[in-house]
Amino acid sequence: MENRSYSSLPATGKRSSGPQGTRLFSTEELSRLAGEAGFASDGGVSVHQPVLEGTSAALKGRRFTLRAGRQTVGRGGENDIVICDPSVSSTHAWVMNQQGHCVVMNTLSTNGTFVNNKRVHEATIRHGDRVRFGQSEFVFLTREPGASRLGRVGWFALGVVVLAALAGAAWWWLSA
Repeated sequence: MENRSYSSLPATGKRSSGPQGTRLFSTEELSRLAGEAGFASDGGVSVHQPVLEGTSAALKGRRFTLRAGRQTVGRGGENDIVICDPSVSSTHAWVMNQQGHCVVMNTLSTNGTFVNNKRVHEATIRHGDRVRFGQSEFVFLTREPGASRLGRVGWFALGVVVLAALAGAAWWWLSA
């Protein structure tokens, strides 16, 4: 039997994996990986998925995509949107995205949830609204500036109308 020696200790002397090969990640590494996976990114605003974009100093430019369903917001690591700010409660609020309509709901937080500087228990949020959890502020974005509002169905309907107009013009021209 061959005896192999594997070192899981990097140059710093810290272990990067557990005794059974379980990989251990630093907080910074997890944040980077979450960003690459689309949980928080610096990419463009999606036309199809709304985002909360950080506006307060510690969160400036950080974006959290609001997927369909309910997402929890808070300081605790088990939340979908984790905000490392002492003014934010462990589980501070919920954001519910149901077919593009988003509602923010405070979950008995200590420092409150605000929409456009008004303290709320529950509120529907719209493009451009300012949402604040404790002292951490975000802007709610639902589409790219200047993006078309037609959508897929609208473009399809426009195409059908144009084709019908062309067919009508061709029929009129040929029957004359």
